[in-house]
Amino acid sequence: MSEEKFPGPIKVPLTTAEKWEKRYDDDTSVEDRKKKVKSYLIPRESLELVLKLDTEAVRAYIGINDQNEKTLLFVGAKYDPETGKYVDVYGTEVGADEGENEGIPIVYDGARPSPPY
Repeated sequence: MSEEKFPGPIKVPLTTAEKWEKRYDDDTSVEDRKKKVKSYLIPRESLELVLKLDTEAVRAYIGINDQNEKTLLFVGAKYDPETGKYVDVYGTEVGADEGENEGIPIVYDGARPSPPY
């Protein structure tokens, strides 16, 4: 829980983000007052990267990361006039193989809960 390493990884593969969201959804424990998250420290880089997606909005999902901390996961959101709803827009990261044309969907993280940060 060192702030020295803030923000930590910013780009999170969609599959990892989905795992974190499910962990949060499945968490039925009641938080005691000392552990209750009251705010998030968000690195500027996370916000800048999601804003580069050029969408009308940003959606923040709540997840529990691999350090068992609550976190916010940022994705772009674009209005779909056909459905009348906002749909998620992900960043992309070049695939492991240089020949891949499609990138890996990326969700932006880096947020750390306060307390303790």
